[in-house]
Amino acid sequence: MSTITELKPNNVWKHFYAICQIPHASKKEEKLVAYMKEFGEGLGLETIVDHVGNVLIRKPATAGNENASGVVLQAHLDMVVQKNSDTEHNFDTDPIQTYIDGDWVKAKGTTLGADNGMGAAAIMAVLESKDLTHGPLEALFTVDEEAGMTGAFELSPDVLQGKMLINTDTEEDELIVGCAGGIDTIITMNYETDHAPENHQAYTVNLTGLKGGHSGMDINIGRGNAAQLLAGLLLKATRDYDLRVASFNAGTVRNAIPREGFATVTVSIEQQGDFHKFVKECEKTIQTQYKETEPAAVITVTGIDKPTVVMSAFLQESLLVAITECPNGVMTVSEELGIVETSTSMGVVNVADGKVEIICLQRSAVDAKRDETAAKVKACFEKVSGANVVHEGAYPGWQPILDSELLLKTKDVYKNLFQREPKVNAVHAGLECALLKKLYPHFECISMGPTIDFPHSPDERVNIASVENFWNLFTETLKKL
Repeated sequence: MSTITELKPNNVWKHFYAICQIPHASKKEEKLVAYMKEFGEGLGLETIVDHVGNVLIRKPATAGNENASGVVLQAHLDMVVQKNSDTEHNFDTDPIQTYIDGDWVKAKGTTLGADNGMGAAAIMAVLESKDLTHGPLEALFTVDEEAGMTGAFELSPDVLQGKMLINTDTEEDELIVGCAGGIDTIITMNYETDHAPENHQAYTVNLTGLKGGHSGMDINIGRGNAAQLLAGLLLKATRDYDLRVASFNAGTVRNAIPREGFATVTVSIEQQGDFHKFVKECEKTIQTQYKETEPAAVITVTGIDKPTVVMSAFLQESLLVAITECPNGVMTVSEELGIVETSTSMGVVNVADGKVEIICLQRSAVDAKRDETAAKVKACFEKVSGANVVHEGAYPGWQPILDSELLLKTKDVYKNLFQREPKVNAVHAGLECALLKKLYPHFECISMGPTIDFPHSPDERVNIASVENFWNLFTETLKKL
């Protein structure tokens, strides 16, 4: 089989393939917004695009179901864009190169965008169908979910008419009825530089081969954070060798665990040999510490032309201390659900040309614990002279309601389809259900989707069989509402 459009259900896979052909990175979804507008209007359905780019398409009930509860079907249009360092790909212009690998669909060296492209494709198939049974439907396609939930934040509180909401942004074979809230902690500053020492040799020190992943869903599986691991190496080298940092960067998006870190440094010529040995020892330490989760971790050192300037020595150490000691990972676990309750992840570090930018994302099912963790991160970086630390983009958690009509009917459909009880859970990630329910408190909400592994990383993949299961659950549930 050579193309994903030949997979079943064809009506879902053809739309996912079409989405993959259109660049739609977070904050750059305008081409996909235009495509969705044309799609809705082409079906003769009422189609609205709001001031930020959210697309709303209304489809009337099928005959005999006009009095059924109105249902909002919801997906986000943007995708996290990540690629392997050896992959040539321009996310602003190039289509996602999909391929079939056994039971899975993957992308060649980049994120796939199954999160949330598969959900959007399923909704498009429902809108296009002429033989599905359903009540009044509203399809809501939001923008910029991955980089700040801008679409959900900016949605008008009076545009939706439905009583129930089915979100399609779940990545497991389970029914999601709750999610974590989140907040960003952003650290910025300008710094003074020194001339690069005359008796120094310059190198790039690159940490690659880590797996990265979703900073919420994958935070508990013990993967390495390239920003902190490389900062730890540089900090020890700062103290043990005459090393100066010219630049340092790791990670590209706030909600993914950094997979790679890159530094430009200078080292005393007299200590070059010892420094190379030190880096090799650090590599062995990381490979031993993360032998189960990061078997491909590697650190390379390459000689380069010496940069003109380096970071001042005092700031260099204090900043590396803050990055290394900043809380990162699981903070608390829910005793009731047995899942991660609160976490924090350092997602982006950029240090170059006299400027610092660091972004950390705190998540929690409990807003007070989210804010408490954010305060700990802030306190860590406020120790760095000149650092400006702010919190932005706070969004609430979504608290489960286990006896809603929507959940009970969906559970019945699941049991009839698959002859087993569904797993009902909350997820340690942000879902737009939380914000939409805040705007529309009467909503009954649920989230479902196909099985997607390793979202937010180039290892992202969607299970082929699960797409058909998701489609059947999705459409059969609509019949019962």
